[in-house]
Amino acid sequence: MSVVNVSECQRGQTRDGQRRPAFVMVLLAIFFSMLSLIPPAFVVAVGFDTGWETVKALIFRPRVAELLSNTLLLVVIAVPLSVFTGTLLAWLTERTSLAGKRIWSMLAVAPLAIPAFVQSYAWVSAVPSMHGLSAGVFLSVLAYYPFITLPVAAVLRRLDPTLEDVAASLGTPPWAIFFRIVLPQLRLAIWGGALLVTLHLLAEYGLYAMIRFDTFTTAIYDQFQSTFSGPAANMLAGVLALCCLMFLALEGATRGKARYARVGAGSPREQHSRCLTRLQSVFGQLFAGGVIVLALVVPLAVLFRWLWLGGIENWAQADLWLSLRQTLLLAAGGALVIILAGIPIAWLSVRYPRPLFRVLEGCNYFASSLPGIVVALALVTVTIHYMRPIYQTEITLFLAYLLMFTPRALINLRAGIAQAPVELENVARSLGKTQARAIGTITLRLAAPGAAAGAALVFLGITNELTATLLLSPLGTRTLSTGFWALTSEIDYVAAAPYALLMVLISLPLTGILYVQSQKLAGL
Repeated sequence: MSVVNVSECQRGQTRDGQRRPAFVMVLLAIFFSMLSLIPPAFVVAVGFDTGWETVKALIFRPRVAELLSNTLLLVVIAVPLSVFTGTLLAWLTERTSLAGKRIWSMLAVAPLAIPAFVQSYAWVSAVPSMHGLSAGVFLSVLAYYPFITLPVAAVLRRLDPTLEDVAASLGTPPWAIFFRIVLPQLRLAIWGGALLVTLHLLAEYGLYAMIRFDTFTTAIYDQFQSTFSGPAANMLAGVLALCCLMFLALEGATRGKARYARVGAGSPREQHSRCLTRLQSVFGQLFAGGVIVLALVVPLAVLFRWLWLGGIENWAQADLWLSLRQTLLLAAGGALVIILAGIPIAWLSVRYPRPLFRVLEGCNYFASSLPGIVVALALVTVTIHYMRPIYQTEITLFLAYLLMFTPRALINLRAGIAQAPVELENVARSLGKTQARAIGTITLRLAAPGAAAGAALVFLGITNELTATLLLSPLGTRTLSTGFWALTSEIDYVAAAPYALLMVLISLPLTGILYVQSQKLAGL
């Protein structure tokens, strides 16, 4: 036994037979995960530094109550409407005999290619009187309902219709089958989509600033612009972060522990489309068509109208092509940095699923749930006080992107690394390769498709990012989103149109990737 133990120790194996993870990989994972704690640490530290008396004066005042009321009303109204719209569209396109449902299915997710602030720009330029809570709810539903449609449609494709058939054979009416059997099985998809919509509502700035509807995010940005990271902006950021944590906790507490997997002999049968009556079919066509017209046709029509009015000269703006070049460079550089930073974390979480490495991975998801403006304020404060040489440089901007978009890379990296057999790494090690070379030449090559998908998602996230880029970008930096925002702030809708179109064109591949992946998840 002693000979075996010595041999295992010489090969660097742990007691459970696994090789010890490379020290460098562990060190890098700890370093990048600790960076993700900067925003929550900032929120806590600001509260202590400000002092209780000042905190009370800044938080317990009518303005904060107004912002809290606006934000909560927006969430309470817009999220259920998004759930209703997204779920009904998913049901019509996946489980009914609606004519042209494959086309409706693709069109239903197409609004994801239009950034929320571009959606607002199109509607405000068409209907200048749009403002306030009602406009905010209307535009929020149009911009974010696809976050419900995608996961719900994917689950509907995988559901085994056996339970529905049994209920129907017992005389249960169709509406009762949906509410008692189908809807409970959609719970996880709806809850997850609703949480995603909620976090987007809390983080969104451009959409609500354009319709003059005050939320915490718009107030924080205005306060930062007037007092340059003063205590009032920091306290509002703290309240917004607490709101995010509250909704995260609420989603976790109400998710439930029910099983949703089918266990037993046999395999799920093919789905049967519910035949619609003529009246139901007309309603379905009107509902699907109405949503697509409002969320897709109207914004694109308004956008092309401004492009037509601007003519070919509108494309001759030097700033437009400079913005496109800087956007592509920042997005490509950010995607590369984030993928490289995510590799150690994803590799350790897959190959060594221990509590420490799970905690390190979880830190990144927690930080990304905070709005971009909170992340930006945290980095502004930290760099001004402790790292002034990198303040308002590309380093700080890339760090913000790292904190915000790392989970997009981790999800895909984890899937890719999990599909690369660990035995191949071990064989390479036994042939004399170091662990780093084995990972680089074998595992990462096999995980390349997942890494590429993660890089694409990060690339497109950076392309459409607005608030952190506005606050942190160096002087002279102009992306498509910030250039678009500068022109719309001057009510120059004609000059802003090419910026909007380029963002939509860059975002179209993401929509296609999401739709194709949702089809693959269902085994189609």
